[in-house]
Amino acid sequence: MPRLPATIDVSDRVRIPAHEVELSYARSGGPGGQHVNKTSSKVLLRWNPTTSEALSEEDRQRLVAKLASRLTEEGDLLITSERNREQSRNVDDAVAKLVDVVRAALKRERKRRKTRPTRASQQRRLDSKKRRGETKRGRRRPSSED
Repeated sequence: MPRLPATIDVSDRVRIPAHEVELSYARSGGPGGQHVNKTSSKVLLRWNPTTSEALSEEDRQRLVAKLASRLTEEGDLLITSERNREQSRNVDDAVAKLVDVVRAALKRERKRRKTRPTRASQQRRLDSKKRRGETKRGRRRPSSED
């Protein structure tokens, strides 16, 4: 039976204790011949961020807001893995998926600083617009001014 590490390190401030993560197994679809019919290699990982002691209140609110569409009515985050034929490799894959999802949800976006174009870049822009206009003006028919 595959085992989880004692803690799942998501970031330097978030470490999920293994006792908060529940694993269950099912039969996986896909190739595998007769073997696939008798082994439960698919992994279903269940973790509840609303009751987790690994999160600060601020992180919990951010996570629940970002993952609202992925949480069950009980507040569980479900992650499945059936990429591999081996149950233990699927457990590792599901844990890696959990880390990626939680890390992405907790990532704080940097505020954009307003910048102004430099005088030289504005001049280059105007020069290129003038050149383009000259090119187009050169394509016109000569006017018949008599």
